[in-house]
Amino acid sequence: MLYALSTCGWCARTKELLRSLGWNLIIRMFDLLEGKEQDDAMNEIEKWNPKGSFPTLVIRDSMSIVGFREEEIREALKG
Repeated sequence: MLYALSTCGWCARTKELLRSLGWNLIIRMFDLLEGKEQDDAMNEIEKWNPKGSFPTLVIRDSMSIVGFREEEIREALKG
């Protein structure tokens, strides 16, 4: 799951990297959500990233990577 903002360049780069690696995952554009859906998304994000910043990538419900960290993402997706 990738939590991102539609206006965030780092989010776009993360999304592009994931697609180039062949990963089709759920992408939630936080700023395009409204009301309860946005509140629920923020609660989920804060479980993995207490600062609530973007992008937040949750991998296999077991780890998260905050920000565009290409090498960390590549390494995490190998396993």
